[in-house]
Amino acid sequence: MGNRHKFTGKKVTEEILSDNRYLLLILMDAERAWSYAMQLKQEANTEPRKRFHLLSRLRKAVKHAEELERLCESNRVDAKTKLEAQAYMAYLTGMLRFEHQEWKAAMEAFNKCKTIYEKLANAFTEEQAVLYNQRVEEISPNIRYCAYNIGDQSAMNELMQMRLRSGGTEGLLAEKLEALITQTRAKQAATMSEVEWRGRTVPVKIDKVRIFLLGLADNEAAIAQAENEETKERLFESLLSECRDAIQAVREELKPDQKQREHSLENDSGKVSNIQYLHSYLTYIKLSTAIKRNESMAKSLQKALLQQQRSDEDGKRTPRPQDLIRLYDIILQNLVELTQLPGLEEDKNFQKEIGLKTLVYKAYRCFFIAQSYVLVKKWSEALVLYERVLKYAREVQSGAGAHRNSLKELPDVQDLITQVNAEKYSLQAAAILDANDPHESESPSQVKDGKPLSERFETFCLDPSLVSKQVNLVHFPPGFQPIPCKPLFFDLALNHVAFPPLEDKVEQKAKSGLTGYIKGIFGFKS
Repeated sequence: MGNRHKFTGKKVTEEILSDNRYLLLILMDAERAWSYAMQLKQEANTEPRKRFHLLSRLRKAVKHAEELERLCESNRVDAKTKLEAQAYMAYLTGMLRFEHQEWKAAMEAFNKCKTIYEKLANAFTEEQAVLYNQRVEEISPNIRYCAYNIGDQSAMNELMQMRLRSGGTEGLLAEKLEALITQTRAKQAATMSEVEWRGRTVPVKIDKVRIFLLGLADNEAAIAQAENEETKERLFESLLSECRDAIQAVREELKPDQKQREHSLENDSGKVSNIQYLHSYLTYIKLSTAIKRNESMAKSLQKALLQQQRSDEDGKRTPRPQDLIRLYDIILQNLVELTQLPGLEEDKNFQKEIGLKTLVYKAYRCFFIAQSYVLVKKWSEALVLYERVLKYAREVQSGAGAHRNSLKELPDVQDLITQVNAEKYSLQAAAILDANDPHESESPSQVKDGKPLSERFETFCLDPSLVSKQVNLVHFPPGFQPIPCKPLFFDLALNHVAFPPLEDKVEQKAKSGLTGYIKGIFGFKS
């Protein structure tokens, strides 16, 4: 269409709607404009001027959606397609109004879209209803956000619950909701001036620290209400990231007072300065959160280990006791750092609590080390470690006393004692059966002399390492052999050389004896 200088596209009209693919042309135009707008939205974070182009592409998408809705009013289009076109038009209109911050108009458009999708979900089968309900869930946070900006304060709590259930919002609303949460906490932080921890009140003058401390309780509640491990892990990482930012802000305040920080103990009271004590408090929150995260990961690994014992699965990397040992090592290291926090060295109750927690985690660490020894049939080492577990557990029970409230969140050592006693009996039975099996030690599959394959060709041995990535074929690098510092040269060719005869060139000796003597006297010479 057009001429050789200009192209004029053919418009899709109701008269040519003989094929449903004509509608797809308009739909693809709308989708192309919308997807470009979403790309520009990401780029607008660093280049603000691209926001104008973003709004232009959204208006273009709405224009194509209007054209699609107009074409779907034809009698050739069924009722379902008409409703979907109306919902699509309402959704894109709501997104455009949302970007213009026209909250009331955006809310009306989103509500219209939501109503249509709910009606469609009720009218069709369950398989089709899943898609429509998914769209309703995606639109609901946008509606609540618009309601909050209009003046509905209760919508904020619903937005937080949606954010928790979905593991974090996505798309158009994500950045706006995070900014809204930060803005709300900043308003509350203006009224917060101090914090109390372990009997000491410390003033809080840094805004970033105030915002973090105000959101700490909400974050901990969100972690406790998380429905799956993936969401819980994401929330733990978010909390630790915010805590690290708050600690960095306190460190920057400490830099100007370098000399005062080196001599932080006050002469009259023996206490550290307020800013240093606040730093210790934030470090305590960070380390405690890291311990809780690692403990949560350890619990999920323990469940996986139990499931692995019940059903053997091949082809997957299964969890091992060594994975749990590593987690408990990290927890013990965090506890050591807690005991070294400035301002808490003289706190006997705090040091006692940390000591009891250390014993609990040491007991669990020893238990899983023993489990790893059981897997390789080192019965005596495992038995000794089980006894060590019981020793740690009894020390915790005897020393708990007034600190039982602080140990409520820790794993129960009584359950560990019961489990260890059962494992000890099982271990003793397995050791007796292993000792009474004479074929076990003589079996060629158990022969492990450390020799490479090149030195045991004459010996049959089922070596699983031959099909692994670490195959012991030869000694590498080869061993050293002594050689003389100055090499000796031998004429090896001399023994194989045939020399020509030399009799004709050698003078024959005169004959000796009596005959020769007589001939010599009488002058007879040959």
